[in-house]
This record gives sequence, structure tokens and C-alpha cells, in this order.
Amino acid sequence: MNSNGLEKILWSIALPGFGQLLNGKFLKGLLLIGLELSINIQTNLNELIILSFHGDISKIIGETNYQWIMFYPCIYMFAIYDAYKDARSGNSPYTFVPFVFGAYFGTIGVIFSSSLLGAVWTGLAGICLGTGIGFLIRKFVMMPTQDPND
Repeated sequence: MNSNGLEKILWSIALPGFGQLLNGKFLKGLLLIGLELSINIQTNLNELIILSFHGDISKIIGETNYQWIMFYPCIYMFAIYDAYKDARSGNSPYTFVPFVFGAYFGTIGVIFSSSLLGAVWTGLAGICLGTGIGFLIRKFVMMPTQDPND
């Protein structure tokens, strides 16, 4: 991973859309920032994050707007992937796989969060688990096949 791609990933982790702005994709960046802010406001995400750090899980579960927060892992992971893809020179096959699996598992984490640690921690755990599984899948898919005649 080149430093330019890493920089865009880190800015996109900080706020979805920042990586796109740094890549000169202003309309896409502003759209992603707008989506992030809309979801953040509708779900009261900043309050949920604060409550998560305080460990008040029952209050988090009661205050979570699941209709909106289920969009967040997909927007978040897409913004990170897109900023990284646009920053890189050259295309490596299956680069998207870890990001897609992170989005899938993050959404599944949010779905089951009411019986676990709340949407923030369970969603983040899902994103981490899914991204790790995606990297493993990508590694195995890209393994060179050996010719049985060799």
C-alpha cells in the first residue's frame, strides 16, 4: 500500500468523504459527507458513541434509530474503499473484497447489536471481523494455482 492510499484511507476513516475531496472528487466527497451527516443526525450517532465509551449499553439500545444506523457501515466502508481506489496507481484485482465484507459484517453487527454491546461496538466489531475475513478471501482467491503436471 502506498502512502498516498494510506493517507486517503485514514482521512476517510476520520470522516467519510474527506478522502474523495483530497482526490479531487468534490461532488462525490460532498455527497458522502452529506450522507454521513444525515445518518449521524438521524441516529444521534455522536451521543451513541459517547454512551458506548461510558458503557451504558441499555441506554444506547433504547436511543438507537436502527432504520437509519443500518446504512452507516455501507456508506462508511464504501467511502474508505472509493478513496483508496482513486488514490492508487494501478489496479489490483479483488481490492474491493475486504471493504465489501466489512460493510456486510458491520451491518450484521448492527442488526444483532440490541442483544449485545450496542450498535457502535457491535458494528465496529463486525466491520473489523468482515474486513479480516475479506482479506483472507482475497488472499486465497489471488493465490497462484499450481499446474498438477509440474
